[in-house]
Amino acid sequence: MSYLVINGGKKLNGTIENQSAKNSAVAILCACVAIKGKTILVDMPEIEEVKRIIELLQSIGVKIQWLDKGILEVNASGDLNMDKIDSNASEKTRASIFLWGALAARVKSYKIPRSGGCHLGERTVRPHWYALEKLGVRIESKDCFYFIKNSPLKGAKIVMYESGDTTTENTVMAAVLSQGKTIIKMASANYMVQDLCYFLNKAGAKIKGIGTTTLEIVGVNKLKPVKNYSIMPDPIVAMTYLAVGITTGSNITIKSCPLEFLELELCKLEIMGQKYKIKNERKSKNGKFVLVDIEIFPSTLLALQDKIYGRPFPGLNIDNLPLFIPILTQSQGRTLVHDWAYENRAVHALELQKLGASITLLDAHRLWVEGPTKFVANEVICPPALRPAVNILICMLAATGKSILRNTYAIERGYENLYETLNSVGADIKIINE
Repeated sequence: MSYLVINGGKKLNGTIENQSAKNSAVAILCACVAIKGKTILVDMPEIEEVKRIIELLQSIGVKIQWLDKGILEVNASGDLNMDKIDSNASEKTRASIFLWGALAARVKSYKIPRSGGCHLGERTVRPHWYALEKLGVRIESKDCFYFIKNSPLKGAKIVMYESGDTTTENTVMAAVLSQGKTIIKMASANYMVQDLCYFLNKAGAKIKGIGTTTLEIVGVNKLKPVKNYSIMPDPIVAMTYLAVGITTGSNITIKSCPLEFLELELCKLEIMGQKYKIKNERKSKNGKFVLVDIEIFPSTLLALQDKIYGRPFPGLNIDNLPLFIPILTQSQGRTLVHDWAYENRAVHALELQKLGASITLLDAHRLWVEGPTKFVANEVICPPALRPAVNILICMLAATGKSILRNTYAIERGYENLYETLNSVGADIKIINE
């Protein structure tokens, strides 16, 4: 086990390159199982979540190898043996649930261990059931696993029970290989759903309405291998770096930010008084997304007078919502944060009290954040949830003195070379191996 020693209270300065999107990467990687042949994915982030998916897919017979930095070859041509699935990898990532859709046209029946991931209270899988069942996928829930039985897939009209990202992606993966036409209404239009759809279209799928809440999919008999599909940059990681810079009162530039998925966040920050500049607009490597560089400047902030909450795209991203908490601790006044989407993610924000934050929990979903407060160094154990864990690191960077952060696996699930990147612009983070 290792832990971090953070000497905080330093102003950061310089340029940070954004990483590729975790949530795009894991969905696209799982979708490769539906393709017989060698697919090459470019700009694949080398994060713990991706490593668990690779272990999972390799255990059932998919051949995967890194060709170079960020370049991953996935070959799912051979027979798949679901009896050998790596239960440890499956239990560590919720993304294993993507196999329900990815294998819908390929494996008649199999068992898969229950998925893991962030501990955020109950995270129902029923929306996946309701959608996939209409296409011909039958799911039985057992004590420690799910039993999946796939009939020949037929297109259907589906109204999503929940406009969730993973639910939509799972349904799309099954629909592209279903006979006939599928209409998905109330679909998520979030960034990772769009990235997956663009990838599948490059593989020969026929998906219309990408970026909207109604997807029209005409099924095809098979998907073809894709060469050099570039994973889009991550809007949540970009927001993380914005939160780091703002919370520490620094002047930094974050490169390759997908603008469409940060515009409302930037609007909120501008109303709070945050000064920033958008520069160098261009297209992403896969040609589908608008990227910009965002420079932020030290600013005097006022708390938002209205509550802040996440919602499905085009609302404020649900994963970006907790990243506003460190920023609000440095803002004059009090703001209500309403994290309605998860049963207990808001509870994890109380860990920031150990660093001096003024946070009052009203219930499992709502909390008051009051500022400005001066952070103090301390020793904290990361909660088993990605964004609440990285929030602690952000606040430690702003706290004068030496802090210790333990159990950092939750952070490493979603961030690539985070500590080295922050050190490159003036942070002082040391990894101590026990």
